[in-house]
Amino acid sequence: MVDEVARAYMQTQKLPQEPLALLSIDGVYADKRAWEAHLQTLGIDNDRHIRIATEGALVGSLVSQGIDPSLVIVSDDAGQFKVAGFLNALCWVHGERTIHKLIPGGEERRAIQAQIRGDIWTFYQDLKRYQQAPDEKTKAVLEQRFDEIFTQTTSWQTLNLALKRLHANKTELLLVLERPEIPLHNNLSENDIRDYVKRRKISATTRSEAGRQARDTFLSLKKTGQKLGICFLDYLHDRISQQHDILPLPALIRAAAQGP
Repeated sequence: MVDEVARAYMQTQKLPQEPLALLSIDGVYADKRAWEAHLQTLGIDNDRHIRIATEGALVGSLVSQGIDPSLVIVSDDAGQFKVAGFLNALCWVHGERTIHKLIPGGEERRAIQAQIRGDIWTFYQDLKRYQQAPDEKTKAVLEQRFDEIFTQTTSWQTLNLALKRLHANKTELLLVLERPEIPLHNNLSENDIRDYVKRRKISATTRSEAGRQARDTFLSLKKTGQKLGICFLDYLHDRISQQHDILPLPALIRAAAQGP
């Protein structure tokens, strides 16, 4: 879908004025083929312009179908997860790893690293407690403690630079103070993609786009079934035999989301 939301994304991603002007008319496109044909008709053929325009149209479609623009994406700070139009939060586990992976040279640096890591994980536990009972007074205290931890200067310059980088991400790391319902880490997402990573390590990638789609589809079905308590083999047998004893996954997902 091309609408104001889609164009706002394209503009944020610095789509040049000429292709942006060509996309000034709102429109809905049924599938990838129809969308690509529309771009071709407009004369938009630069790969970067196509990518930005397509991302914008997908964002517009998501929002039009009920995805809240205030959705928070929790990530490890990789660029592909910084989707304009949505809020971004950072995983504390990945953030602390910046400190953890430093190799100290000597006991003094090892002690400094251990002390700072201890401060970070104590702060992390306090954030978890805040999520259970958020209030403005605790929020102000936590913001101040964050600054105290990540602006301190040690005798180890590499560690100082790592702390400075984390402090620069204060808004994303402390978004939980505004949105206490979001997780402090992205372990669930990491677990979701683990099967894909294992397969990639064993057999590299697929030979064709059809192979990629088949791999991604079946891995997604398997993981979704696991989360819903459905045996993947039982699900495949049910669908191939056309017995349909197992309800459609969308219906099961909605039922699980409603809770007991």
